Amino acid sequence: MNQVEPYLSANRIAYFTMEIGIRPEMHTYSGGLGLLAGDAARSAADLRLPLVFVTLASREGSNRQEIDADGNQIDNADPWNPEDYATPIGAMVAVSIEGRWVWIKPWLYELKSWRGHQIPILLLDTNVPENEARDRTITNRLYFGDQKDRIKQEAVLGIGGVRVLRALGFRIDTYHLNEGHAAFLSLALLDQHRISPIPGIPEPFKYDVHAVREKCVFTTHTPVEAGHDNFDYADVRRILGDVIEIDQLKLLAGRDRLNMSRLALNLSRYANGVARRHAETAQRMFPEYKIHTITNGAHVRTWMHPAIFNLVKNLVPHWGHEPEDLLKADQVPPEDLWAAHQQAKRELIANIQDSVGVKMTPDAPLICFARRMTGYKRPNLLFADVGRLNAINKRYPFQVVMAGKSHPRDFDGKGIIRDVHHQMRALKEIPMAFLPNYDMGLAAKLVSGSDVWLNNPIPPLEASGTSGMKAAFNGVLNFSVLDGWWLEGWEEDVTGWAIGADGGDASAEAHAEEFYNKLENVVLPMYYDNRARWIWMMQQTITKIGAVFNSARMMRRYATEAYIRT
Repeated sequence: MNQVEPYLSANRIAYFTMEIGIRPEMHTYSGGLGLLAGDAARSAADLRLPLVFVTLASREGSNRQEIDADGNQIDNADPWNPEDYATPIGAMVAVSIEGRWVWIKPWLYELKSWRGHQIPILLLDTNVPENEARDRTITNRLYFGDQKDRIKQEAVLGIGGVRVLRALGFRIDTYHLNEGHAAFLSLALLDQHRISPIPGIPEPFKYDVHAVREKCVFTTHTPVEAGHDNFDYADVRRILGDVIEIDQLKLLAGRDRLNMSRLALNLSRYANGVARRHAETAQRMFPEYKIHTITNGAHVRTWMHPAIFNLVKNLVPHWGHEPEDLLKADQVPPEDLWAAHQQAKRELIANIQDSVGVKMTPDAPLICFARRMTGYKRPNLLFADVGRLNAINKRYPFQVVMAGKSHPRDFDGKGIIRDVHHQMRALKEIPMAFLPNYDMGLAAKLVSGSDVWLNNPIPPLEASGTSGMKAAFNGVLNFSVLDGWWLEGWEEDVTGWAIGADGGDASAEAHAEEFYNKLENVVLPMYYDNRARWIWMMQQTITKIGAVFNSARMMRRYATEAYIRT
């Protein structure tokens, strides 16, 4: 029996993503992009949307982080076994890479909603005996290797993914490209739509571009030009051959280099950014295209701590299907909400002590910074003036927990991690901890057990930033630069606090000064001296952010605005 047969009649939308955060034990994700895809899948299952997800198996994961005695990040593979969680499908397809046929085996993971509905996730794997040794590793390590390796991975995802869907019998009406990594799928579609030239009529394309465009929608997550995948055409031709002619490809992806986002934009009928500000930034980057906005959301049921979940469920039984009912969460008794939060906080504190041996207390506010450790996120802004930090701590004691990985080739980011560790050791009066190997399991503890969620990127370089939403579902108050989704969710002294003004001085010095002033004069005094107001803000953040910035709302918008053709 074909294992995917139950899905063939209904699942007409294919969501392609390089990574996806399904569960902590399956290391098929690297960071926010993958966790977003996982929450999209969970909400698609909740809403019974007709989606099939396509991604890479990534048997060795992305990067298991260790920290040595001097604060250096040590990069390791993070292996897992697909056979422990997924079912092998009795079908294989091949993609031509460097003139060799590379075989791709799909695995099926069935994601089941709490409501009982299941959706399929296909994990593409080249680690099969039919391949040469050098090709078996293509899908092993997520985002690993050089640009040539990336071309191979993205060819397996895009071209291989389309061929797998066809071989299994899926009849796809709409392909959703989650970031430019999936743009090669459009080449597989173009190959189905060759057109014959009409004598006497000049035709720049040998393919029916309109037919392909009608089938594709594209979500971009990258607010800087350098972050979009760009490949040398010589490498593309050597690796992929003439999957389509290079002169045709240049008409769609750029004259000098193959820009995967431009390829996706030219072959998609709908494109969107992941927050209003991000869409504005993307529109300036690509002025010749219309960039819509669908602000990201997170899956409330996944990221809300069980103690808080039970409080809300008792008050609003149907909110799991209708997250807008979270608007009533402000009726949760303050003392019950505080008790549930303190339970989550004690669990996080125990995890900190077990992990790195740092002892913290539930009686002092706990500030968390957990992001990808890279320059524009400014993880070390907190330490811009250590003397000021010490002075603030003497008046209002506080604690800090940090977590996050740098990409193995981001040496500046690794330097920041080392610097953060040195700063923490120097600040002996303030309890501080850096937790290694930030993953889904650790993220769930951090977003529920912290008191303040800190975020201070250089605007407008934060595309969205869904971790702050997850924290808000638990009543954790955001303290953030006005960028990404926070521009839409921020209400000063209601859902949290802003660092700086929108369009104001975005320098590190200005933001650090604003952070210190507000921490000392607003945030910490409220925690210690006006606990009733603090808990009221916790109620407001669950209500106002949970009801809006959830992945059910996000997927409903994709369904009605992107997937349905108008």
